[in-house]
Amino acid sequence: MKAIFTSLLVAFAIVLSSFGQNSSSIDEVIGALRSGNANELSRYFDDNVEVTLPVKSDSYSKAQAQLILKDFFANNDVRGFELKHKGDSPGGHYCIGTLQTKSGNFRAHVFMKSKGDKELVKELRFQPIE
Repeated sequence: MKAIFTSLLVAFAIVLSSFGQNSSSIDEVIGALRSGNANELSRYFDDNVEVTLPVKSDSYSKAQAQLILKDFFANNDVRGFELKHKGDSPGGHYCIGTLQTKSGNFRAHVFMKSKGDKELVKELRFQPIE
């Protein structure tokens, strides 16, 4: 009986730790958005990332996406990120919020997908709020 209980307890702990690991990835991405840190954000990029900005939209390699976001964050002087909603989607997580910048606010959408044992950013969208 003790062996069954111990096995169930270990299995339950493993399941809980996997949920915590995935949600911490989205939390780390949110932290990088709050600080406008493209280098930190790019740690969570997939090999190709769909990036939508007010002036350009395309699928970019991880390195290209990092440079584009670094430029976007620098030109807009990020002041913070206000999380509006965070949730689960099939095979990943997403969050929606407001990127606060010196030049105005942007509605931000981040979509992450599970790839192996990691959660990676597949899509980032920033749309101006008028």
